[in-house]
Amino acid sequence: MTGPGISRFGPEEEAEVLSVLRERELSRYRFDDHDGVAPLSKVARFEQEFRTLTGARHCLGMNSCTSALFAGLLAAGVGPGDEVIVPGYTFIAPIAAVVHTGAEPVLAEIDESLLLDPADVAAKITARTKAVIAVHMLGAPCDLDALGAVTREHGLLLVEDCAQAGGGTYHGRHLGTFGRFGAFSLNVFKTFTAGDGGVLLTGDDDLYETAFALHDHGAAPLRMGVTDGPPLFGLNLRMHELTGAVALAQVRKLPDILRTLRANRDKLADAIGDLPGVTRRPLHDPDGDCATVLAYTFASAATAGEVATRLGTITLNQSGKHHYANMSQLRPDLTDLTVPRASETPRPERAVLHRSYPPGSLPRTDDLLSRSILLSVGVVDSYLGSGVGIDVNADDDAIEAAARLFKTTVEDATKAAL
Repeated sequence: MTGPGISRFGPEEEAEVLSVLRERELSRYRFDDHDGVAPLSKVARFEQEFRTLTGARHCLGMNSCTSALFAGLLAAGVGPGDEVIVPGYTFIAPIAAVVHTGAEPVLAEIDESLLLDPADVAAKITARTKAVIAVHMLGAPCDLDALGAVTREHGLLLVEDCAQAGGGTYHGRHLGTFGRFGAFSLNVFKTFTAGDGGVLLTGDDDLYETAFALHDHGAAPLRMGVTDGPPLFGLNLRMHELTGAVALAQVRKLPDILRTLRANRDKLADAIGDLPGVTRRPLHDPDGDCATVLAYTFASAATAGEVATRLGTITLNQSGKHHYANMSQLRPDLTDLTVPRASETPRPERAVLHRSYPPGSLPRTDDLLSRSILLSVGVVDSYLGSGVGIDVNADDDAIEAAARLFKTTVEDATKAAL
């Protein structure tokens, strides 16, 4: 189980970490340097280089993507009484971030791309809708043209969850720069990693200032010592300097990692070719896809299940906290939501979840996920459903072997079903 970034760890990451330890500067701040003489911290340098890579106006390193989503939503004014539309196929983090702002998540269907369906988003909009979170699942960009049109028409915020799509683009422009803000993850399965950590990108000066204050006890951006920002109660969601050191080395490798992933994706897909009863998921921008996985959708759930069993993997409806139907948090007793027992500690979801999402609530999503299987190209993660395939360092022989295994398995499973 590994991701593309961690598979490329080398002396560069080691050198950056050792420099932090030798200098004994474990915070992004140089508290005693009020004249600006000290060199930039690793976190600040990482922010600069990721900002340059993506073309974003502002970049803020944080302790997780979830924190970036939470702080960004709060800074954008999302709160109690609001609704935020999220896809039914996503990691649970954006849903949790919405809940903890006091807003209510509203789940929408995915389409054949396995990404948020703009038509269903439009159908789910109410007078309370404040924002739409476009989750670029499995490294591929959402249909940002259509989602942008819907959000502009209704005066809604567009937010990008780029956790699985670090470095991805849409028609040549980096993901995370289309919405009011974008949030990224640096965990071990991502295109670039620091073990954990997150990033917020935005082109909005006010949102950046507020998000910075929220992530650092109310401080103004890039504070030296203690400089107050907006008058609000912030938290401590800061990125650690050791995290910044690893992230700095990794962001410099990201373009090459993505070139390798895309080349290997094309080799693997070409070697597999066309198979009866199965189609490769359509991409809204193949050139912008991070190419961490190949996703195939079968004509029937039975065949997909048989292929998954023979490969030792799963169909995507079984992918833990990525499929809404597996998130028990979304199926509370509605009576308990409004009348909590006196012996229970109140929980955030009790105040905001006014509907339940049992299996079957999103039939199109359920159907597509039950018929879909992933092959790893760089993210080898059995929980996600990409436990079989290749990794980022695969050679041509490994790619041919993975393609041959998939083709043979599909053909055998199809014959067995006849």
